[in-house]
Amino acid sequence: MALSLLVVSISFYLKEYISPDSDLYATLSLVSVAGVVVMVIAFSLGLGAMPWIIMSKILPINIKGLAGSFATLANWFFSWLVTLTANLLLDWSSGGTFTIYTAACVFTAGFVAIWVPETKGKTLEEIQQFFR
Repeated sequence: MALSLLVVSISFYLKEYISPDSDLYATLSLVSVAGVVVMVIAFSLGLGAMPWIIMSKILPINIKGLAGSFATLANWFFSWLVTLTANLLLDWSSGGTFTIYTAACVFTAGFVAIWVPETKGKTLEEIQQFFR
């Protein structure tokens, strides 16, 4: 996701210095669209399912309902926030917008790598021990 968003941001930065009549401008436009499509596919295959997988794997049964509701609320709140600010950011700078999204993806990947435990082959009790 981060690589595809980086490609989109570079494409937008380069388009600022190229004449709209040139063939390279049209190519960069296609590269931007392709980068967004690749990001959506990568999100759907990976990070998009992360909140739901984490909820089902690491939450103890006694708080699964409440914590799952909170996690769902947080997930949809941040989706709404991105949707709300996207046009404002794009008006400010298209390249800058996708640079911010790239940084968010890199931060998220680091966070998941450091703080989200591996659950494959572990019982719920072993997973809960990780958080104590």
